Amino acid sequence: MSNVDQSAMRIRGLRGATRVARDDSECIRTATRQLLAEMLLRNSLRQDAIVSAFFTVTPDLVSEFPARAAREMGWDDVAMLCSTEIPVPGSMDRVVRVLLHVELPANTSVRHVYLNGAEELRPDL
Repeated sequence: MSNVDQSAMRIRGLRGATRVARDDSECIRTATRQLLAEMLLRNSLRQDAIVSAFFTVTPDLVSEFPARAAREMGWDDVAMLCSTEIPVPGSMDRVVRVLLHVELPANTSVRHVYLNGAEELRPDL
């Protein structure tokens, strides 16, 4: 983003979610890496545009922190936090959600990304 006027930049929130096949460390990391890569691709983002990442998992996912997958992708300078969601009756199970804060030119729109059945969470998209 070095050729963009920094005064025209702003921080935007970019949402994503994916379902995980089962509560397993490798399954969680694989699904998270797929989600993050797709979020970057669909929004034409470079990794250095990411300011922070807030991950949540449904209460049935306890085998791994999704942030580990981001670290494995080289997101070493990104501030990250993982949390467990509240157990709401009837809510979708085995879901990893993420809110990325990204630095973008002020007039840039974002595309939120939902994968592996999590599209049901946002039928409006």
